[in-house]
Amino acid sequence: MTFQDIHQQLLDRFGAQVISGANAEAIDPWVEVAPEAIAEVAAYLKDHVTFAFDALNDLSGVDYFETDAKLAGKFPYEPHVEVVYHLYSYTHKHWLTVKVKLPRWKGGVEGQLPEVSTVSHIWAIADWHEREAYDLVGIRFLGHPNLVRILCTDDWVGHPLRKDYEFPLEYHGIRGK
Repeated sequence: MTFQDIHQQLLDRFGAQVISGANAEAIDPWVEVAPEAIAEVAAYLKDHVTFAFDALNDLSGVDYFETDAKLAGKFPYEPHVEVVYHLYSYTHKHWLTVKVKLPRWKGGVEGQLPEVSTVSHIWAIADWHEREAYDLVGIRFLGHPNLVRILCTDDWVGHPLRKDYEFPLEYHGIRGK
């Protein structure tokens, strides 16, 4: 099954409001799913016999934010964060990249983490991947069974892979910079 076939079937099933974008020309062609529908679309992609995406190979959080004032005007994106899902079907030997775009801050309020539904009930490995994206990029996964830090200590402040993250000068008496 080609990327175009998958994309068209998703559009036919969910419509352009849910399957809100695609890029077939990218190195890893991707479809964009509306944040409020990711759990429904993910379950469909896993369970429908045509797709059978039984493996979540990776889930990543990405921050699209340019901090260099000289480059900000040339930056081709509105600042946002994304959750990127890399799916594979062992049955059909095909793959798909799915993206969900979120605002950098929930409601535009700095410090309020963006939110999206968990897919850990669909692919168990998402439990760990979502915890990592939460810890490092600051994306809250609603309905996650144990959304706690996985790499940083519990008392760590901030999310180190955010482009505007400022590394602490000191942490528990250890100099940071």
